[in-house]
Amino acid sequence: MSFLRWVSEKLSVESLRDLDVFGEQIQASPLRKAHEDSQESLNPLPHRDTMESFLPDSSAYELLIVIGRGLEDLMTVNLARYKPTGGHVAIRRIDLDSCTNDMVNYLQGELHVSKLFHHPCILPYKSVFIAENELWVITPFMAYGSARDLISTHFADGLSEQTIAYILLGVLRALGYIHQMGYVHRSVKSSHILISADGQVYLSGFRSIFSLIRHGQKARVVHDFPQYSVKVLPWLSPEVLQQNLQGYDSHSDIYSLGITACELANGHVPFKDMPATQMLLEKLNGTVPCLLDTTTIPPEELSMKPSRSGADSGICEGPSTGGARHTNGEPSSSSGGNPYSRTFSSHFHAFVELCLQRYPEKRPSASTLIGHSFFKQIKRRPSEALPDLLHPVSPMSSLECIQTQDSPTGLASLDSDLSQLDIDDWDF
Repeated sequence: MSFLRWVSEKLSVESLRDLDVFGEQIQASPLRKAHEDSQESLNPLPHRDTMESFLPDSSAYELLIVIGRGLEDLMTVNLARYKPTGGHVAIRRIDLDSCTNDMVNYLQGELHVSKLFHHPCILPYKSVFIAENELWVITPFMAYGSARDLISTHFADGLSEQTIAYILLGVLRALGYIHQMGYVHRSVKSSHILISADGQVYLSGFRSIFSLIRHGQKARVVHDFPQYSVKVLPWLSPEVLQQNLQGYDSHSDIYSLGITACELANGHVPFKDMPATQMLLEKLNGTVPCLLDTTTIPPEELSMKPSRSGADSGICEGPSTGGARHTNGEPSSSSGGNPYSRTFSSHFHAFVELCLQRYPEKRPSASTLIGHSFFKQIKRRPSEALPDLLHPVSPMSSLECIQTQDSPTGLASLDSDLSQLDIDDWDF
């Protein structure tokens, strides 16, 4: 590494140390200036500083076990106990001395957004501080894991329609807030939807978020392609993938929500089995994924032995002519063992079709979709309904019996529980 590059990267690390989440900011970076423009032009809600909720002191946390790694192995994610309350949290520990200039800029953007956003459906950062040469980011521990974890470990053929309705409503509320603040999320997918022990739904995954606000003005479209986006290609909208002069806007997140709805209902991600080039062509040609049920799968295929070979793409010819949709995604009595012998409601099909419109101007906004008839089936608060709907799955109860790192039995039990989760894809 050249001396000039080394100096440049170290200066960037020092600017991260000086972020206002740690104290006084001496000089604003261009990235922070964009976020300040967003705050000034859109008049956000009164500031509620969640960064002071937990002590910015490493001695206040007892590290229990490692539950994930990331950022090219520069980040370690620990389950930890917050000593003042005894509650459990997730801690991302990032080695700043080994971070490159690009990585530091990446982290700066995420931390600025975490300071700006305050919404009950957005994962809060309880504290951010420097401990020796590490950046520590404290967030609540999500005892149900992500929606992707639930599919991977318990609901291989998809969640029930009512469960999906509760989850998507929480995501839409978060997206409505994000879009109103002048941002595009660009990474909506099931692994970025987290569920707490009390059934609250949180949207995370803000590393790819992009601000439309520049110099106090809101740009009409974005032309930037998300960095590190290889893992999210199946969820990205046609206009994001196309990268033409027309650009894209917040409606691209609505398309990603539609793909996520199919993922939650079908148990797998549409287009994921396709090569990237074919997936792009399919999306640009208007191929639309759908919910797999008795109205979209021909009867002769439903009578065959269940196989994922023909359903991985989640692409359907279209609704069949017979059979009313009325059972809210529950298997029919004559299912014959096929997991897709179920019938989702017409409201759910219509919701997904709206989200997956080929052209972004035909997709409703997040705030409009919140009033869709699909959500009329919601009668209770998510904290009351989701634990019942997810039964027999329960939050990781072994957390309750872990008091110290000297409890090998408890830690072994917890480690066994966590090994079932797709922790590497979480965005804490």
